[in-house]
Amino acid sequence: MLGNINVMHQFNLKEPETQLTKLIAAAAGGEEVIITRSDGASFKIVPISAVGAIPKFGSAKGCVKMSDNFDEPLEFEDYAP
Repeated sequence: MLGNINVMHQFNLKEPETQLTKLIAAAAGGEEVIITRSDGASFKIVPISAVGAIPKFGSAKGCVKMSDNFDEPLEFEDYAP
């Protein structure tokens, strides 16, 4: 990627057969790689590991419950030998 501009590579299906390693490296580097078949169908190479969810602050609100005695000292007498 160059700044905010996506670099895109577009190839017909015959070209990537000999350049697959370079195309995968380009996709891993953030470049958009599109392969087009002779029938017009297009396919994009994207890295799987780069796709990840970014947690949103407050998204777990209401999902975590704390007991009323959370700050009280722990009692282990019942478990001690």
